[in-house]
Amino acid sequence: MSGKVRHDVAQADAAAKGGVRAPVSAHGTPPASLQAKLLARWRRWRNVRVASPAFQSWAAAHPLTKRATRKDGEQLFDLVAGFVHSQILLATVELDLLSELMEAPQTAAVIADRHRIAPERMEALLRAATALGLLEQGPAGFQTGRLGAAATGVPGLADMIRHHAVFYRDMADPLALLRGEADTELANFWPYVFGAQGPVKPDVAARYSELMAESQGLVAEETLRAVRFDGIRRLMDVGGGTGAFLTAVGQATAVPELVLFDLPEVAPGARARFEAAGLTPRVTIASGSFRDEALPKGADAISLVRVLYDHADDTVARLLRAVRTALPPGGRIIVSEPMTGAKHPERAGDAYFAFYCMAMRTGRARSPHDVSRLLAEAGFVQVARRETSRPFVTSVVEAQKPSVTGHPEG
Repeated sequence: MSGKVRHDVAQADAAAKGGVRAPVSAHGTPPASLQAKLLARWRRWRNVRVASPAFQSWAAAHPLTKRATRKDGEQLFDLVAGFVHSQILLATVELDLLSELMEAPQTAAVIADRHRIAPERMEALLRAATALGLLEQGPAGFQTGRLGAAATGVPGLADMIRHHAVFYRDMADPLALLRGEADTELANFWPYVFGAQGPVKPDVAARYSELMAESQGLVAEETLRAVRFDGIRRLMDVGGGTGAFLTAVGQATAVPELVLFDLPEVAPGARARFEAAGLTPRVTIASGSFRDEALPKGADAISLVRVLYDHADDTVARLLRAVRTALPPGGRIIVSEPMTGAKHPERAGDAYFAFYCMAMRTGRARSPHDVSRLLAEAGFVQVARRETSRPFVTSVVEAQKPSVTGHPEG
């Protein structure tokens, strides 16, 4: 070990053991501003050392640091190779390999012949999918792995993976996206976020609604676990598409009256869904655009499921005020959608959904704190976050219209 590396390690040990002391408050902790400064200095010192090739070489061989160094290296490589991994996933989905190999293992040669792909290339795909945990390899060939089996059980996941081809093209130039210079395809795929400014083509409406409905299953499941629906007499789901969320509520709860409010183009699909679920007697479909029209009154609870993050803050503020106006005193609002991690960034909300919304060119992923603030500004009280078991799927915030309010309506 070089003298410089030894000196760096000694400094790191001293810092880790409390060698750098800071003034403390009466409660035994440094003032917040001083804490921030010390943390920034520590990170700067650490970053200089970790960026040093000599330090990396030493750390990769030292018994106390080589495991962490290898983990960092693997994580960095996964970021570099992430697009390739996603395309391998897409290939397995397009070929339906996860379903085909669910029951029993098959050889690469058999699978290659069935899909008209050269055996050596099919084996490369199968081995790659095995390396990613989607498949498992044994003496008799390749079979679906635990992660691959889990993927087949996620409603709408396969279609969302196929749909990502659009998103990837929008992300091809991330700087253009960040600067607002990209003409993104996602903005055309999700036309409703721009409002009902003229009729939407039936094929566009069908494409939009089908993907939304298929990917709504887990969101509905998590929301139903987090929210108590007992006591609600009439629930209106605003922007609910073809009624996937209301169908889940109707099948899982005893809410007597359900109302769907969305654009007229999605009404036929909603009627078919409610009829197939036997919910037609309990459901009313009200067609309209919340951007352009007042919301129907009469519901004592209103849900916004994956709606707010499609829109900018000014649109969200108007929508929340419209919800408050439509609700009776004491009425409840339920917001359920993917959210960011606030002070602690998370992969789902702060990476994936943040950039997905950016490519849509209208909305943004918000933290539970942001959503709570917008609800409070709209005049709601008793704002509370409800814990979900899979926050990467959705987070939930509830609030209530004051029972007696002096807050101006509209």
